[in-house]
Amino acid sequence: MPDTQQIRTGIIGLGAMGIGMAQSLAAKGFAVAAFDLSDGALTRAAEAGATTVPSAADVFAAADIIVLSLPASHHVEAVIADAVDAGHLAHGAAPRIVIDTSTSEAEISRKLAATLGDNGHGFVDAPVSGGPSGAAAGTLAMMLGGADADVSRAMPVLEALGQKIIHVGPSGAGNVAKLVNNMLVASHMVTTLEAIRLAEASGVSAEDALRVINSATGRSAISEIHYPTWVLPRSFDSGFSTGLMRKDVRLALEMAKAKGCALPLANLVADLWSEDRSGLSDADDFMLMGDPQADRFRGEDE
Repeated sequence: MPDTQQIRTGIIGLGAMGIGMAQSLAAKGFAVAAFDLSDGALTRAAEAGATTVPSAADVFAAADIIVLSLPASHHVEAVIADAVDAGHLAHGAAPRIVIDTSTSEAEISRKLAATLGDNGHGFVDAPVSGGPSGAAAGTLAMMLGGADADVSRAMPVLEALGQKIIHVGPSGAGNVAKLVNNMLVASHMVTTLEAIRLAEASGVSAEDALRVINSATGRSAISEIHYPTWVLPRSFDSGFSTGLMRKDVRLALEMAKAKGCALPLANLVADLWSEDRSGLSDADDFMLMGDPQADRFRGEDE
């Protein structure tokens, strides 16, 4: 078991997921340098035991393994470019590992991994599943893309953040796996909503229908976890936005187009998730898509 206090870690991006990851690292004894543009997020990180710093560059200066929890790939590219320019990820600098937990494009991760590899540093794409509660508890599922040596060096930090850690393959493989997974989640939300709507229209309650579905072959994480936790209690506060789900489905479809892979159902799902068809804004929690009391898709066959 490594001495966590000897591993200097950093985290850039302290949103719903990043703050939980900072809390998990600090709770498990890691020295954590943290940065976010939000003063409120920095305050929460400091309360969790992290050392807050004035800029992203200061995180790279203070850490050997840096976790990025940023909204999109262009944010990741900008942060890494700045760190290269500042010398922290330049050729000849002390070797560092960057762990990118965002859901990104595989080609961008491969490009970044090649650039950092040429400079003597490592890059691991490590998109996550499990939501803010999983981040705070250190129980995330993590799908990894990267060189064996980079993953091995990053593993103590990864094990502090996740409970299910799967090294899928080389750089970009983690991104591919996450996009495929979230494409299924978006589809399962629509099909489960339709199943519940039909059950209720035919005189069987959502609760009773789910008891059967979750004991039979129609079950999914949506029916087993999401509906009982966030939809039926009508809290709709999973911490994952409709906008992020739309982004992930869009990236999956772009990947399919680039590979010449026909996905007719995924194209329909993307259309159903659009604001015009669903009535949901990007800021809405994605659990609202499953609300059987809403007028989602009503009148499609009328």
